Amino acid sequence: MKGSRYKSLPLNVCPFGVTLAGMTRNAHLNELGEFLKTRRAELGPRAVGLPETGGVRRVKGLRREEVAQLAAISTEYYTRLEQGRIPASGPVLSALAQVLRLDDDQRDYLFELAGRGQDRPRRRAVQKIQPTLQRLLDNLIDTPAIVLGRRTDVLAWNSLAAALMTDFAEIPEKKRNHTRILFTDPAMRRLYADWEEVAHTTVAQLRMQAAKYPDDSRLVALVGELSVQDPHFRRWWGDHHVAARTMGTKTYHHPVAGKLTLDWDTLTASVDAEQQLVVLTAEPGTPSHDALRILASWATKHQQPAPDSTT
Repeated sequence: MKGSRYKSLPLNVCPFGVTLAGMTRNAHLNELGEFLKTRRAELGPRAVGLPETGGVRRVKGLRREEVAQLAAISTEYYTRLEQGRIPASGPVLSALAQVLRLDDDQRDYLFELAGRGQDRPRRRAVQKIQPTLQRLLDNLIDTPAIVLGRRTDVLAWNSLAAALMTDFAEIPEKKRNHTRILFTDPAMRRLYADWEEVAHTTVAQLRMQAAKYPDDSRLVALVGELSVQDPHFRRWWGDHHVAARTMGTKTYHHPVAGKLTLDWDTLTASVDAEQQLVVLTAEPGTPSHDALRILASWATKHQQPAPDSTT
């Protein structure tokens, strides 16, 4: 149009300096917010492992603060995401996808809306216990032993470990995590003579993993879940203490074997550094050594060896 003051504007720029790309970006952020709100409304507390309060909820589905806590972000930050006011980073998107129980297509859509398609995390292969560790575990008859994987997931165990700690086979595979069991099973607080020290050390070790794998959405979800459910975990996680202990001593008060003081040590698989065999032993000639033999006899009569396990 002759004489128009807009004739020299690029094709991707609207009058007054607003780019079409900017308009599209804002539209995507708004759609991202609506998508998050819709998915949030579809989930109740029980679906994400939160306790039912029994009262009347003013909103359908999860509250914003519940999603924020589970994703380990602030409520203000999550609120701004739902309002379409800010973009989200890749790790935050991964955490939200895990919290909101998104399937693969929904996860891809979430990252595309956020303009983070290139940051979409690669799906990690299901972790399976190494055959060499399984054979070693099978041969440890008089020694409690478990194999821990990423995020302290329990990959495998022997019957004596189940007799000492808990029947891992009764725990759903997706919930079979040492840190989660330690904080959510009330029996653990009675089993460990110094539960707070054991649990605090476990949180510090988990923080080391969080630094190594910041994009692990399942780890982020685990931290969010336990932060909501347990004040000890929430406080210790906020302290930012870290530890990489591979040996130590633990004292147990077992309902069958009584008091046991056991030394623990870890062996790392040479072909997969994310798998560790944790063994517990008692010094020969001590009351704990005798108690462990009693427990082994009891386990033989009451329990069967655990099958191969993956997570």
